[in-house]
Formats: sequence, structure tokens, C-alpha cells
Amino acid sequence: MKWNTGKSSAQPTDSWKKISAKLPNIGCGPTGGGSTNAMMSNNPKTILVCPLDWGLGHATRCIPLIKKFLNEGNRVILGADKNPLSLLKQEFPELETIVVPGYEVEYSESGSWIQLLIESLRFRNFIKEEKKLIDQIIREHPIDLIVSDNRYGFYSNQVQSILITHQIFVKAPVAEPLIHKQIGKLLDKFNEVWIPDYEGDNNLSGDLSHLKSIRQKHRFIGPLSRFEKPRELPESIYDLCAVLSGPEPQRTILEEKVREQIRKHGLNAAVVRGLPNAEPTGEAGIFNHLPADKLQDLMLKSKRVLCRSGYSSIMDLVTLGKSAILIPTPGQTEQEYLAEFHKNSDQFDVQLQDELELDWKLF
Repeated sequence: MKWNTGKSSAQPTDSWKKISAKLPNIGCGPTGGGSTNAMMSNNPKTILVCPLDWGLGHATRCIPLIKKFLNEGNRVILGADKNPLSLLKQEFPELETIVVPGYEVEYSESGSWIQLLIESLRFRNFIKEEKKLIDQIIREHPIDLIVSDNRYGFYSNQVQSILITHQIFVKAPVAEPLIHKQIGKLLDKFNEVWIPDYEGDNNLSGDLSHLKSIRQKHRFIGPLSRFEKPRELPESIYDLCAVLSGPEPQRTILEEKVREQIRKHGLNAAVVRGLPNAEPTGEAGIFNHLPADKLQDLMLKSKRVLCRSGYSSIMDLVTLGKSAILIPTPGQTEQEYLAEFHKNSDQFDVQLQDELELDWKLF
């Protein structure tokens, strides 16, 4: 584990105020009790925030929570690796960090469910390794609260442990009941499960968190977005802003298709590649990564946004009120479900990656 220490200069925003009002009561230890605000303001805690590394979405939706925790006087430690860690360090350059190895997931070019099954078997072993790692971290450092975004092995019997997830019910091509049972066992390891969505019918995740009645420890805290709802929309400069992310090789495949379509149709477009660690390309309108404020400005100044149909992207788009073209990652059943769930919305168009066509009628 590698550490980087310092103090944060992050400033609070309207997002964390809204989130603070929605957060359920949590305690300071395994027994629970006490409100979040009281715990944070009267007795500052050391909070370890660890997002999963499948793309950047899990890291980006932790940003408003991190700002909330910091504003209330807490010490926050970031646990991540590679691109998610780079993103969070750019947003919070003074925060302490632990390099927590990520899960090296890959989606095959065909997007076959057999490959996903192989990945799921590897994922079980990865959870066991995560549990060993969090136990080591707690032995070596005074952690009071663990906030894990979809890292199912990051919990402790000695420390209050909270899981952030919108996938209470996982969509799978095979063995769905068995997977639901296994997910339920994993969720039970945590003191609370925070669901970043609305509880009622006007929700964003559909069956992923609303298929059946949920357990008492599950709390709907409302959508989490790194962005702020704009007071007014600026004039458009770009036809398209393509925001790319996710596991390889599918991220690269989509980037190549998007670039081809931009050239074919002569679009005035910006492309954010989702590669915080990459060397600059030197190409006009091509960005490896942008911090939240600059990315928000770029998206607002574009007629349409193109991105994966990941849940964090959908929360960001709804917050900004931006229309978008959603492209599910082939073989990723969650994104395929979310694309289908939102395809009849006035806000979104859905296209398959292999059939991508960016003609002028979309703008």
C-alpha cells in the first residue's frame, strides 16, 4: 500500500447540501446510532472511501460524498488505483491516498456472456483479497468509517461499513437467481447499504434497485452526481461531446468508432477519452481527462452528449438536464438494461456500438 498525505482544499457545493439532507442515520461503530451530521460535526472521524475501478463512474459519484464529509470536518482517505485514483487526486489533490489494487476486468470484443462468467468467478476471489486488504489497513491505520462503492470485500466487523450500490438485483444472462442470492449474502456483511436513486416510481435504476422489496438496512439517498444543476444553459459551441470510459478493449473500440463518425459527418465535436494517466495527444478538441467543473462546462456547451449507459453517467446527465446518445458496453448486462430502461425517454437516444451512426438528425 502506498500513502500520500496532506490536507484538502476542496470547497463545499450545493450537491453535498442536498445529499446531507437525504442521508440516513449511521453510527460510529458496529452498534450504530446517532445521525450523520451529529457524528461528523461533533466528533470528526477518519473515513476511508474506496470506489470500484470498473471505469470512472464509481469514483465520480463518490465526489459529492467526499465533499460533504470534508465540509463537516472529517479526515478522508481515498483508496483506489490507476485511473480512478488519478481522477480523485485531481479533484482532491491534498487528500491522503492508499493505492488499493483494482480488479482488472476486461470485456471481450464480442461481449460474450461466457467471458462475463469467467470474470464473475475471478471476482469472487478478488472479494476475498479485498477483505484481507481492508483488515490489514484497519490494523495499521485508525479508520472509523468505511464507505465502499461496489467493493464487496471492503467491510469490517470492527468498523462501521457502508456500501454504495444501485445494483441490489443484478441483471445476468444466466443463473440470475443464484447471483441474487450471492449478492444478498455480500450485502448482509455491511452495516448499511446506500442506494443512489429515488425510492418511488420516478427512479433512474429501474429493476436494479426496485425489483423487489428491499431490506431495512437499505437506504435510498437520491442520485449522486459530481455536477451542479445549471441555472441556465449556455449557448452551444460543439455539436457533440463524447465522454468515454470503461474497461478495455471496448473503450478503445468505441473511441475509434466515434472518431470515424465525427470525420464522416463533419461534426464539430469534443472527445473526452477517460484516460487520466495518458500522455496528451495534441489534437484539437481531444482531452484525455477533464476535472468535473471543466467537463460540466464542455457538456453544457454541446448540443448532445455521447457516453456509455452507465448509471453514474445517467445520474450526471439527469442533473445537467442534457440530452444524450447512450451506447451500452457490449455484453455488460447492467448497461444494456439501463439503455433499454431509458430508451423511450425524451432525454435519451440509444444506439448499439456496432451500429453507431451520428447523422445530423440527432442534433
